[in-house]
Amino acid sequence: MPSSVSILITGASGGIGSAAAMECASKGARIGIHYHNNRERAEALLNKLPGEGHRLYRCDIVDPESVSQLIDQADQDFDGLDVLVNNAGISERYRFEDIDYATWQDTWRRIVDTNLTAASNLCFCAGKKMIARGGGKIVNVSSRGAFRGEPQMPWYGASKAGMNAMGQSLAQALGPLGVFVYTVAPGFVETEMAQKTLSSPNGDSIRNQSPMGRVARPEEIAKTIGFLALEAPEFMTGCIIDVNGASYLRS
Repeated sequence: MPSSVSILITGASGGIGSAAAMECASKGARIGIHYHNNRERAEALLNKLPGEGHRLYRCDIVDPESVSQLIDQADQDFDGLDVLVNNAGISERYRFEDIDYATWQDTWRRIVDTNLTAASNLCFCAGKKMIARGGGKIVNVSSRGAFRGEPQMPWYGASKAGMNAMGQSLAQALGPLGVFVYTVAPGFVETEMAQKTLSSPNGDSIRNQSPMGRVARPEEIAKTIGFLALEAPEFMTGCIIDVNGASYLRS
């Protein structure tokens, strides 16, 4: 894929998203920086990205109509959207015995709506644009939690397992149409979302799940995203790449 490729990254104001934006921009890509509420952080990222032609987009991706408008605008601004990176995601932790039924239902709805349903809508809208313009790529950011289980975040594990299945299904559906779909499955990463857990009494045990004795840096996930977005061969479509420091192995 040419270095002038256009890439829309959702949740780009966060740790992995901003690192991915820097990685791809450093290789010549034009970046669409999506954010929801943190405009200050998104603007700061925009101002430090190398290269030219980057854009800023505010969108509540849980709203289907806003997703359609976001993709329409990015496709128009870049004269064709080449890559979508589905990075935006949220989570919350509860012990099963500590929550009531209303909290259970509300948490499932919000997490799945953001992590899976919104990602599916983004894939649909972007996929349609890419097919019409001759092809493209979709990179989904999943989690090792899709495989190993998340006892205090079952909604998160389920949403990421759904993302994995969705990506593989879309790889089969869209491959003949020139759109290729890849998935990255990180373990714990040094981000704001994980900070509370990593600084808790369980932090050391989490770091020691990896034989390297640490969790991933955002830049390590970003390099994987950048490879898939800019360099990965078409024949890798449908892949799920683990980036978890051997903290969880599957075969």
